[in-house]
Amino acid sequence: MDNRRFQHAIAKIDAANAADPNRLTVDGQPRPLEVAHAEKRTAWIHRLVGDAPPEALLLAARGQHIRRWEIPRDSYPRDRAGYLKWRSDLKQFHADRTAEILAEVGYEPELIDRVKSLILKKRLQLDPEVQALEDSLCLVFLETQFADFSKKETDKIVGIVRKTWQKMSPQGQQYALALPLPAAERAIIEQALQG
Repeated sequence: MDNRRFQHAIAKIDAANAADPNRLTVDGQPRPLEVAHAEKRTAWIHRLVGDAPPEALLLAARGQHIRRWEIPRDSYPRDRAGYLKWRSDLKQFHADRTAEILAEVGYEPELIDRVKSLILKKRLQLDPEVQALEDSLCLVFLETQFADFSKKETDKIVGIVRKTWQKMSPQGQQYALALPLPAAERAIIEQALQG
């Protein structure tokens, strides 16, 4: 791995996400949401994969939700078809924006294609790296968004957790069970796992 090129790519992805108007408080400091999430996904990848995760996987984890706020959910119909279209468009947007940055800093087309494939979640549950990326996404959701989301989507939250759980590997599920979640969120997970 060319560490200088890698760090340049990470810096450009983080700079793109620094414009996020949404904030997440981390260690008492408000941070741009997608910068904080990208850092958390990267940390989870290291825990899930070990000391030397593949470069493409680290780049995909960092670029997974690049500039996500530019395509808000409410710009699509509030039905299932609208949700699925939004998710599909987001994945392609994230893959394309990340690929542009990687090309700018000199990555080879093969590695760029691999990063795009990871972001697009091709072969989920068949490709261990795609699965690790999905686990990192689910774990960051549980860590940072689950509590607020469960208050807004109370009628749907058990089903959402159940679907999230099914996308995770056994290793990811074990990490999720070990998260220091409040009792209310832990009860929702337990309810989802019973059904």
